[in-house]
Amino acid sequence: MSTNFRTLALIGKYQSPDVAESVLTIARFLRERGLLVWIEQGTASSIGGAGDFAAASYECIAAEADLAVVVGGDGTMLNTARRLVEHAVPLVGINLGRLGFLTDIARSDALARLDEIVAGRYTEEVRFMLDAEVLRGGVRVFHTLALNDVVVNKGELGRMIEFELSVNGEFVYTQRSDGMIVSSPTGSTAYALSSNGPILHPSVGGIALVPLCPHALTARPITLPDSCRIDIVLLPPQDARVHFDGQARFDLRAGDCVRVSRSPHSLRLLHPEGYSYFAMLREKLHWSAEPRHN
Repeated sequence: MSTNFRTLALIGKYQSPDVAESVLTIARFLRERGLLVWIEQGTASSIGGAGDFAAASYECIAAEADLAVVVGGDGTMLNTARRLVEHAVPLVGINLGRLGFLTDIARSDALARLDEIVAGRYTEEVRFMLDAEVLRGGVRVFHTLALNDVVVNKGELGRMIEFELSVNGEFVYTQRSDGMIVSSPTGSTAYALSSNGPILHPSVGGIALVPLCPHALTARPITLPDSCRIDIVLLPPQDARVHFDGQARFDLRAGDCVRVSRSPHSLRLLHPEGYSYFAMLREKLHWSAEPRHN
């Protein structure tokens, strides 16, 4: 595969003692291969400076970088994805976190795998994003994107909330529960999985609705086509809260509508050659070992 990577940006997890050494080691390694290397401004600040590398804003990275290397965990990747997805900058993940569903390259293999990727030996995967907005009195008061999920929950309340769910304008049900997870296939191995939601392969064009502790035992997760528009209207008297990838949030008032649909923007993820989604699941979810051969 041919490659036109010339300018690379390194983005690291803030306030992590392991990141500084890894970011600077990777930066030097890539520069030795003739690449122009930037370090994202916030990352540079958190590691004590960019050294002799240029510090670049997300705006500059979005406009001019050919590739962004994310050093951290899935949370760092989620934040980076929301900032860069509209500009189609491809991302590579080096795992310094716990699970690493999205940051799939081990720290010990980082230099070898990056060498392969910048040489054009990689596979590209496209992950769709969720477009989310909050409507109050029919007027948009908040808007953002999410890669994993949009979660409506009870916030600080010690009781359940009640809301109406509609799909493409058609009423589905009124539910009393702790909330609802609206998950993309990428997010199906995150919060939704811990709430007994289905695992969706990344190539599946679906959005999962996963109730949080519903009062009715018959309320089950459901997977919808990704062409659907999902409306969750919070019923009085309780207020609530909505979270986006567990990082951004907005306080809801009774009567607010959280509207979720597939975003026109998709994330470009680059993996080393030989990457396997099922091998990743076996490792991260501690499924069985390699198959036995008789």
